[in-house]
Amino acid sequence: MMQMLADRHIRRFLITLSVMLAVFFALAQAQAFLLCRQACVWAALLFLLMSACILSACLLYFRRQQRILEHAVARIEAYLRGDTRARIDCDEEGELCRLFHTVNTLAAVLNAHADNELREKAFLKDTISDISHQLKTPLAALNVYNGLIQSEEDASPAVREFAALSERELDRMETLVTNLLKIARLDAGAILLENNAEELPDMMQEVERRFAFRAAQERKTLSLSGGSVRLLCDRHWMLEALGNIVKNAFDHTGEGDCIRIEWKQFASVVQIRVSDTGCGIHPEDLPHIFKRFYRSRFSRDTQGIGLGLPLAKAVVEAHSGSIEVSSVPGRGTTLTLSFLIPTEL
Repeated sequence: MMQMLADRHIRRFLITLSVMLAVFFALAQAQAFLLCRQACVWAALLFLLMSACILSACLLYFRRQQRILEHAVARIEAYLRGDTRARIDCDEEGELCRLFHTVNTLAAVLNAHADNELREKAFLKDTISDISHQLKTPLAALNVYNGLIQSEEDASPAVREFAALSERELDRMETLVTNLLKIARLDAGAILLENNAEELPDMMQEVERRFAFRAAQERKTLSLSGGSVRLLCDRHWMLEALGNIVKNAFDHTGEGDCIRIEWKQFASVVQIRVSDTGCGIHPEDLPHIFKRFYRSRFSRDTQGIGLGLPLAKAVVEAHSGSIEVSSVPGRGTTLTLSFLIPTEL
C-alpha cells in the first residue's frame, strides 16, 4: 500500500477524488439541511458509504496495477542478472500488456544477437588457430633454410648479404604475423585475462631487463620511477603492452636520448607514464597513431610495421583502462595509461 501511495500521480488522483467528494458532500448536506434534517443524516450516511466504495475500488485497482508492475520489474532485473529466459507474463489486452510484449520482443532480439556474436567469435577463434598454424610452419622452415645458407663456409659475400637481409625480413614477417594473431584474438574475445594483483615495480624491472642490452647498444638511458603500487592485471599481457610502448619509444629516439617509465597511484586510478626525449610526433599524426599499419609521412622509422601501439591499446582496453598520448615535435612523447582501482583493492 505504501509503495503504491509513493507514486505521486496515484497520490494526486486520490487527493483530487477526495476533494471532489468532500465538496459534493458539503453541497449535498447544505441542500438537505435546508429541506429536512432527518433526510440530511441519511444522505450523509449514504454518501459516506458511496465514497468509501469508490475509494476502495480505486485502491484495489491501483494495488493490482502496482503488483503487475512489480512483477515486470522483477523479471527485467532477472534478465539483467543473466537469466536470458526471463520474460514478463501477460496474457491480457491493454496498453500495459502491449508494452510488456514489446519488452519481451526486445529481450528475444537481444538474445538472438548475443547468440550470433558467440557463434562469430567461436568461428573467428577457430580461424585464427588455423591461420596461426598455417603461417608459423612455413616461416619456421624458411628461417631454417636461411640459417643453412648463412652457415655455408664457401658462400660468397653477396649470398651472405642476401641471407642477412632475408633473415631481417623473415623476423619482421614473424613479428607481423604474431602481432596480427594477438590483435585478432583480442578482438574475437578469445583471450581470457587472468587478472591478479601484480606489483608494478617488479613488472617494470622486467621491462628494464628486456631492453637493457638495446639501451646500452644504442647509448640511450632507460630509467624507472615509482613506489610500491599494485595493479589488477594479467601480467603476461600487460608486459606485452608495456614492451610495445617502450619499444616504440626506442624506435623513435636517438643516441643520448632518455626513455622514462613512471607509475603512481591516485585515489581511484593507477597511472603509468612512458615518456621519451625523442623526435616527437607530428600533430597531423597524433589522431592516427593507434590505427593499424599507420605509417607517418614524417617518420624516419622504416622498419616498423604499425602494430605495436594498436596492440598495446587493445590490451589496455581489455583491462578496462585507457591510453592517451601527448607530444611536442622535437622534444619528445608521453603515453599515459590509466586504470581504475577496483573497490576490493
